[in-house]
Amino acid sequence: MTHILDGKNLANHILRQLAEEVKQYTDNHYPVPGLGIITAGNDPAGKVYIKSKLKKAAAAGFATFHVHVEHSEDELIDVIKRYNADPSIHGYIVQLPLPAHIDTNRIIELIDPKKDADGFHPLNLGRIMNENPVVFPATPAGIIEILKYYDIDPASKHVVIAGRSQIVGKPLAVMLASKFPFGNATVTLIHSRTPQPEKYIRQADIFISAVGRPKVWNRMHIAENTVVIDVGINRDETGKLCGDVDFEDVKSIAKAITPVPGGVGPMTVAMLLQNTWSLYKSTIKH
Repeated sequence: MTHILDGKNLANHILRQLAEEVKQYTDNHYPVPGLGIITAGNDPAGKVYIKSKLKKAAAAGFATFHVHVEHSEDELIDVIKRYNADPSIHGYIVQLPLPAHIDTNRIIELIDPKKDADGFHPLNLGRIMNENPVVFPATPAGIIEILKYYDIDPASKHVVIAGRSQIVGKPLAVMLASKFPFGNATVTLIHSRTPQPEKYIRQADIFISAVGRPKVWNRMHIAENTVVIDVGINRDETGKLCGDVDFEDVKSIAKAITPVPGGVGPMTVAMLLQNTWSLYKSTIKH
């Protein structure tokens, strides 16, 4: 019987524990941890996602800060500089994707690495390469936590990752292949230029998809008894939320699978707050 990997309940458990720890600090007169979010452009779906992040952060006891920039890259840079200098903001993110006219790499490099709650700054990504991390990118960290919670150890397993973004695929490949707890896997990274991707997917003990295309993988691509982690958040032809994997088609053959929604997505938010909490604690003198 296929095991459904419930990320929503796990995320809620992590956030409850985090709220208790935050309360212990603030009850002892330590400052309130602060999470900042900067948005740019006009993405309706992004606005809903940001509202959820801010709500969960406030419920966990964080002070929240949100600035929206309509168009100007210079205005966005000014807000980043302000957040870098604000001692009440311990971690913050610039919500991606940014509008096409804004240089994403430039913006990420302007974030203070000590406040980089998303873990995207080149210094923080480099520390992962050196196996000396401060924070991990939130989505890869959430995937690792799901594997830990359900006791799916990737060590000595073959993990196939579809998608080579800086946000998920590349850092996750490094994390799983490194000597971290719940690492030591053999990792294959496939992408849009990989011929016959199903050839690699069907070899996987664990298959992780982050390609952002609705229901692109089905039981024709995935072998029986594979652990399937679906990072995609898409809408199908009816407008219903779905993943990269055809859940209904694959769930009867997979060993375990994350649903969409309710799988990796909630864990990304939980890890964002966990990262901010770690950055906050690094500034506290006991």
